[in-house]
Amino acid sequence: MDAMMQKRRAMEVDLRKALANGEFELYYQPIVNLKKDDLCGFEALLRWNHPEKGLIPPLEFIPLAEETELIVPIGEWVLRQACQEASTWPSDLSVAVNISAAQFKMRDLTQVVVSALANASLIPLRLELEITESVLLLNTDATLATLHKLRELGVRISMDDFGTGYSSLSYLRSFPFDKIKIDRSFVHDLATDEDSMAIIRAVTGLGTSLGMATTGEGVETQEELDYLKSEGCTEAQGYFFSRPKPVAEIHKMLDQRAVAAKAVA
Repeated sequence: MDAMMQKRRAMEVDLRKALANGEFELYYQPIVNLKKDDLCGFEALLRWNHPEKGLIPPLEFIPLAEETELIVPIGEWVLRQACQEASTWPSDLSVAVNISAAQFKMRDLTQVVVSALANASLIPLRLELEITESVLLLNTDATLATLHKLRELGVRISMDDFGTGYSSLSYLRSFPFDKIKIDRSFVHDLATDEDSMAIIRAVTGLGTSLGMATTGEGVETQEELDYLKSEGCTEAQGYFFSRPKPVAEIHKMLDQRAVAAKAVA
């Protein structure tokens, strides 16, 4: 236990230096529109390039960043960087950014978002904020007020990891989300678990009824993709399409997309 505590303290010290030292980087995973069979955007995913330990997986440092509330300045950097990089993409592509509960609790998130959009000259419609139910558990009235302000700006709001919490349906009734993201655990199990198939069918049907887009996360096989399409899921992302890539590789992907579009035209 002592060794674990020392390791945690050492990582916290390094994490506090990381932002100032420019050790963070954003990778992007494509999101595909299943009706058009084309890119519709990317999800921004944080990576930490430690000077001695190399690339540290998010699962190792994000929980610590949230516990220490370092996620607030880190999250603000992510938002600004994602907007800035998205502003260089074609105008039909959006960027999705995960927002933590701590960001809602500690600062005026609306002002942070307005500033990030303005600095990048990115229109609000091209920014999508992903939240989990943990955000809504904080202070429902204040949180909903912030979400409504963001929607008034034109920013889109998605519920991430849908189906893994306790009160998802009540939250859908209290706030008109633009998108529901179906958790990867259901997509991964659909080939062997009829319950997962039923849940995906129910969520996509719910999304259609409420006028919300649905995104299947963690797609890895053609079978999973075909099932999502057959059930009317509107978007998908996962290793089947691409692993998360650094921004330089995203620009190469977009160049190839442009060339392909010209060839078809």
